[in-house]
Amino acid sequence: MNDSVHRHAENLQNQYGLKVAARLSGATADLPYDISERLRAARVQALAHRKIVVTRTAPVVLASGGAATLSFGDEGLNWWSRLISAVPLVILAMGLVSIDVVQSQYRADEVAEIDSALLTDDLPPSAYVDPGFAHFLKGGEDQGR
Repeated sequence: MNDSVHRHAENLQNQYGLKVAARLSGATADLPYDISERLRAARVQALAHRKIVVTRTAPVVLASGGAATLSFGDEGLNWWSRLISAVPLVILAMGLVSIDVVQSQYRADEVAEIDSALLTDDLPPSAYVDPGFAHFLKGGEDQGR
């Protein structure tokens, strides 16, 4: 779609240029020879100094089936560019691994704290699974007085 818009704009510019050139050329028939020669030399000089437009291909997203791919046209990526583009992925992977390690250590510390509290308490661990103990804890303040 963008390519057709670009081509249409280019065609309009070319048509405008041709109309201006025809209008100017039509008026040169009445001019003296030396003036028309100077104008011709100026046109040749202007054409020699014009800017040459270089077009580059933009990255294109291609859809094939259910997947879309990003294409860099004719430029492509050399090995150095591919290596640099992989750096964020490596950093992300390292970050995820470090988060996992920290979380695992945090969970292990919590379990160790609970285990040490259970083992150093005055009650045996089997008392915590006793249904009567749970009832005692719920109403413990009223029964203690």
